[in-house]
Amino acid sequence: MTRTLLILATIIMLVSPSLSVAGPKEDVAAVMQAWIAGMNKHNADEVVALYDAEAVLWGTRAAALRDTPAAVRDYFKLLQTVPPSYKVVLGEQRIRIYGDIAINSGSYTFSEDRDNKPVVRPARFSFVYRNHDGRWFIVDHHSSAVPAQ
Repeated sequence: MTRTLLILATIIMLVSPSLSVAGPKEDVAAVMQAWIAGMNKHNADEVVALYDAEAVLWGTRAAALRDTPAAVRDYFKLLQTVPPSYKVVLGEQRIRIYGDIAINSGSYTFSEDRDNKPVVRPARFSFVYRNHDGRWFIVDHHSSAVPAQ
């Protein structure tokens, strides 16, 4: 009977993807998706909540490095001024895990309509995350526009 239950439990675990446990790469990817979602909702509070208290941000539109929670929050005030059409689309990403540190490098595209014309700004990013008690926080974020060809 015990062997039958063990076999049945194993089969259920193998055929049920919802029971599988996400790994650190998936967890970091989820934080990235939460960042994209907050940006697309123009919700600075959601975005800023993903940053560690010691985070450093060099934003795509930043003239200065942001290295305090207040400065990071101030940078994302730009979400209050963007048009409703503003959105971010994630491109490629490369997530690497090194213990409690993760690095995600890739691309995203910012777009919006201004004066009934689409404005598209491709950019590249590097996010560094640190795991605190099972939750990943952004500790370093660099973003820069893709140079014109």
